[in-house]
Amino acid sequence: MIIVHHLENSRSQRVLWLLEELGVGYDVKRYERDKTTSLAPPELKKVHPLGKSPVIEDDGRVIAETGAMIDYILDHHGSGRMRPAFGTPEFEQYRYWLHYSEGSAFPPLLLKLILTRMASAKMPFFAKPIAKKIVQGALDGFVDPQLRLHFDFIEGQLGKSEWFAGPEFSGADIIMSFPLEAAASRGAVGKKAPNIEAFLKRIHARPAYQKALSRGGPYGIVQ
Repeated sequence: MIIVHHLENSRSQRVLWLLEELGVGYDVKRYERDKTTSLAPPELKKVHPLGKSPVIEDDGRVIAETGAMIDYILDHHGSGRMRPAFGTPEFEQYRYWLHYSEGSAFPPLLLKLILTRMASAKMPFFAKPIAKKIVQGALDGFVDPQLRLHFDFIEGQLGKSEWFAGPEFSGADIIMSFPLEAAASRGAVGKKAPNIEAFLKRIHARPAYQKALSRGGPYGIVQ
């Protein structure tokens, strides 16, 4: 049986959701974030050297990286479900969004989070105005324009089809959920992006999504 090493409030919620959509049995080993740093606990390094989540174990294999896990699960447990047929235009879209989610969409969100925390971090009073100016310059000059570029792109895609890889729900929608939920939790969706907002409502209404939440525990990114 698959073991999911699941960190609260993290990307690993997507792995639980995929397994629920497929009806594949799994066990959850939960980990809590450090109360001070919000980082994963050191126990995860016993599972994978990077000490990150999600990680799954299956038949003696340890698999990390969400996109790799989605492909692995669909290869070994999908029975042709949740992924368009190889060689079709829909499959090319599926593969694109599977990599785009972590490779392009999430980095500017992470940069914004880090820079925002830097601006409010404890530091000598004389350094704070300088730090705030540097942070604001980075946000205004690079991060926020990049976020607008990416979310305009995503909004346009969801205006063509209700799912990322065409008319059918797939693993591409599961992997794209996290950056969109992260953006929504920071007020970057709503009326500015009605197609993204509608997508989030569709996925949150899915029974398998709700079951995954009940298995996974705290997932404060969803509001």
